Amino acid sequence: MRNVIKPTLEILAGIPTVVYGYFALTTTTPLLQAVFPSTRVFNAASAAIVVGIMVLPMIASLCDDALKSVPDSLREAAYSLGAPSFEVNMRIVVPAALSGIFAAFVLAISRAIGETMAVTLAAGATPVLTLDPLESIQTMTAYLVQVSLGDTPVGTLTDPFCCGNSSVLTNTCA
Repeated sequence: MRNVIKPTLEILAGIPTVVYGYFALTTTTPLLQAVFPSTRVFNAASAAIVVGIMVLPMIASLCDDALKSVPDSLREAAYSLGAPSFEVNMRIVVPAALSGIFAAFVLAISRAIGETMAVTLAAGATPVLTLDPLESIQTMTAYLVQVSLGDTPVGTLTDPFCCGNSSVLTNTCA
């Protein structure tokens, strides 16, 4: 069974984040709207669900690698002392692989925190602070990109302070 599940998890971990964002818009959001009719098209709940789905294969694959890297001699020594499989796994294998398991979670959390594309597609880009997961939000990363236009010359169309000003067309700011 591992020979089928492991490659499937690694394929899921390699799917581009744009595909996950599209999946959130086309599948997760309609399911949420069926359960909660007040759910907007862009919402934080579908973004959170999709990011959870996105990092789960990474966690499972890396934890499996960590557990498989524990030497068989440790398992065999515990079995020879009469320990059942559950105790071998919980008292020998998991503590020996704990650093790899911890590293898997740290890597997955760092991917989830740095994820912008899937979350922007699923949650929208409305810079509001709300606790309602059914509302549109904007990630901190996307907001930083939006406001940090460091090399934008003053008075151009991309100058955030001239937006909505009719003087933009004349290339001057008031």
